[in-house]
Order: sequence, then structure tokens, then C-alpha cells
Amino acid sequence: MDRVASLPMYDLPELRGATDALWAALARALEARGVSGVPSALCRDRALPSMWLDPDLLLSQTCGYPLVRALAGRVQIVATPRYRVPHCDGSWYRSLVVVPRASRATALADLAGSVCAVNEPDSHSGMNSLRALVAPLAGGAPFFRRVVWTGAHRASLELVARGEADVAAIDCVSLALFERAIPDLVAQVRAIDITAACPGLPIITRAAASTAEIDAMRLALADVTADPELAGARDALLLDGFDLLAPDVYGRVDALEAEAARLGYPQLA
Repeated sequence: MDRVASLPMYDLPELRGATDALWAALARALEARGVSGVPSALCRDRALPSMWLDPDLLLSQTCGYPLVRALAGRVQIVATPRYRVPHCDGSWYRSLVVVPRASRATALADLAGSVCAVNEPDSHSGMNSLRALVAPLAGGAPFFRRVVWTGAHRASLELVARGEADVAAIDCVSLALFERAIPDLVAQVRAIDITAACPGLPIITRAAASTAEIDAMRLALADVTADPELAGARDALLLDGFDLLAPDVYGRVDALEAEAARLGYPQLA
């Protein structure tokens, strides 16, 4: 029986061919390394929390915020991707604070009382990182007039581009991929600030995976990083490789949340 695999975090429809090519090669590499139950195709039709916690999970990618919250102790980190993107430092990344191109705002402080678009309440890049940036400005009071939960970075970007929201935090990898896939949309916004750096979105597997299986997964990831036939797919996805980070580095997510709470700004509002 095949296990479950997904690469949902940067799976843009416009770049799906490259993502599928990457998975096809990774599936072959996993099988060559002795991993069993490798599915031939990625799963794209399930809610992410249930898929991440599926006992048959082989590989997926998650955000750092659910990693240290709902998934803490319930999954294992395999590796963290490294992307060839401005504002990435190795496998660490940041979010850009974007406003409509015609906005008069030049700094985050100018956006007090504005409408903020955010992808998900459990997103580090869209919520937690922005909350940490706003907290010193908020003085313990609500900063935004309204927060609109959009469900996706792309939807947040669209709201800002149309002027239906005044600001959003979009992670630098997503924004770079959007620049490739939907440049006309990205051209309608501009960045005015940048969030603190944080470890990137990790590749994970189920908690019960053995050390030998995880080692095989890491070798398979190294195989696809070095495969010359995948150069086109890696370039399309801006993928530079994978790093093995100490699990405790994701405590950075907790630290940013704790600092916002210390400043009297526990909720993005």
C-alpha cells in the first residue's frame, strides 16, 4: 500500500509541472534507497492538518508555526529546503511587508488603523512574523482596524493589489515564485519592510519513521539536488538544496511569539 506524500507549501498551479517532475525523480530516488510504499503522485486533495498527522505519511512540507504547535512531537523533521531567493540566508527566510503600489505608506508605522490581509492564523510567515514586527509599534493596543483571513498568500496578495487590503506579509520564497508565475500581480504591490529571519518550511515525516528510513530520505533528497536532469525543475522552483537543521532552531518561532506577548500584543489585530 502506498503512503501519503505532498509538497503543498509552494505548489503553484503555474509551476505544477516542475513540482511533479521533482516528485517523480524523488520517488525514484526513495525507492532506490530502499524506501517502501512510495506513491507515484503527490496528494493534493486533503486538508493539510489531517495529512500531516496521517500515520501513513511519507513526506510533506509544513510551516514552522504548526510545526511547533499542533505538530509538536507528532512528526519528525527530515530536512529544510534552501531556495535561491533574495532575503533567504541559507535555509532561513523572511517575509516582505507589501502594500499597494499606489499606497502613500513608506513605513509600517504608517499603516496603523489599516486593513491587513493574512493567509492563516497558524502561518508564521503571514501572521507570526508580522505580529512580531508590529508589536513594538502597537503599544499593547490593536494596530490594524481589521484583519482579513484569506486562506493563502496568493489571495492576500490579490487583495492588496486590488486595494481591498492595505498590507500583507508575504514570505520571500512565495513572492519570488509569484514574480515568475504571475508577474503582473506582483507588479501591483511594493515592499516597505521585512520581518525577522526564521528557519524555512521543513520537510517532515511521521513520528514513527525509523532513523534508517529518515537517513534514506535525506540521501534521496541529496540525489535529486545533484541530478543534472532536474536542473530545469529546480530552477523553476528556485530550489537550491536541503539543509539539516537542529530541531531546536525552530524555537525561533516561539521566541517571536513570546516577544510580541511580552510587548502586550499577543494577537495580530
